[in-house]
Parts: sequence; C-alpha cells; structure tokens
Amino acid sequence: MATSVQIPIAEYLERTYRPDREYIDGEIVERNMGTWEHARIQMLLGGWFLSHESEWQVMVAVEWRARVSSTRVRIPDVTVVTSGPQPPVLVDAPVLIIEILSPDDSYSDTQRRAEDYRKMGVETIWIIDPDTRTGRMCIGASWTAAARLEVPGTPIFVDLPSLFAGLDPKP
Repeated sequence: MATSVQIPIAEYLERTYRPDREYIDGEIVERNMGTWEHARIQMLLGGWFLSHESEWQVMVAVEWRARVSSTRVRIPDVTVVTSGPQPPVLVDAPVLIIEILSPDDSYSDTQRRAEDYRKMGVETIWIIDPDTRTGRMCIGASWTAAARLEVPGTPIFVDLPSLFAGLDPKP
C-alpha cells in the first residue's frame, strides 16, 4: 500500500508542478490528464468566453488554482469570474466553474469536486462530457441535463451542439 506525504498548504502554494496538481487535505493529488477532445473543448470554451468578456463583464481562465477551503485547492478546467483584478490563487467564489470529463474521471470523483465548489460558494457549475457530447448544470443543489448551459440571472450561456461541432473535422 502506498503511503502519502503530508505537506502544509503554504508549501503547496509556493510550488509549481508540471502538470499542476491539486491539494486535498494535506496531500498532493495528480489530476487526470485530458485527451484531444477534453483539450479541444477547453480551448473552445476559453475562446467562447474570451469573445464575450466585454459584453458579459467577465474574465475567463483555464486551469487556475481555486482554494475551495482551508485544506483544499482544486484546479477547474475553466473558471469564469467578474471583470477586475484577480489574485494568483482564486479564493472567492467565481461566477461559473466548468469541469470537462476525461476518460479516467469517475462519477464519484466529479461529484466530490462539484461539492467542494459548492462549499466554496459557487452557485453554478457545469460538467461537460465530450465522450457522450452532453452537459449538466448544477444550480444550487439541483443538477439538470441540458443542451444549452446557462448561468441564471446573467446573459452567460453556451450552446452544446455548437460547441461539440468544433470537435468535428472540417472538410
């Protein structure tokens, strides 16, 4: 059985990992690495939000450390925050967090990540599955499957069929 080494969160926050790793209750935890579809969806989402930043008064970042509690740091695939100066590590609840499933992601791991974001105060979380080309949004404690993912009370949305069309090769 493998043993883990516990380190203080301050030490984790001072370090750089390649690829970056999460910090869960004193342990450094490797993240599942994405495939082509995961990486492509991440870039398509980044481009979508980047093109709407001024209109929606938001800013987008990919793989930005989010301190979800005093003992946990997660690294969401995509984070959307209100416009303005931002800290090196996200500490306040963002407008939206998006997780893109990788083939190695399990349902229970994804639910634990979403619960950490909810405890941080994130009101809207999207989970996108490139394999099944589906998405779900969590608003409060409610999960809903939808082809159009939205952030209630804002103009923020993404149309999943249009997003997934970006995965298909162009003739």
